[in-house]
Amino acid sequence: MTILDKVKIGNKVNVNLFLSKDRLSKETIEAINISSECTISDFKITDGKGIGVIVNLPNGKEEWFFENEIQIFDDKGNIVEKEENINENNNYVFDLINNLSYEPKFKPIKLMNPINFFNWLIVSVKDIF
Repeated sequence: MTILDKVKIGNKVNVNLFLSKDRLSKETIEAINISSECTISDFKITDGKGIGVIVNLPNGKEEWFFENEIQIFDDKGNIVEKEENINENNNYVFDLINNLSYEPKFKPIKLMNPINFFNWLIVSVKDIF
């Protein structure tokens, strides 16, 4: 589930200042210290992997945050827990690997036979010279 499924424009969120303090201005940090509860005004595509949230700060300014830097409130004012699904993107790869059925063309004992090696060496050297 993405953040777009959980929130709409106008919903209240709580900004986690600890995760975003290094990139914010002093004015923004002071506004969040007064009240970390903000209102969503818009969404923004971030680095190609997620959706950012543009919020109205208590001082009237707008600032954007990554979706992991905010906490979402439900209708009753309780914080909504984030669902972390690690295997969401990796299921296809794991299914593909698990369903592969590979049988080698030659048995390992035949490949380790010295006579086969010398035959290969003679044919290879003949092509070079």
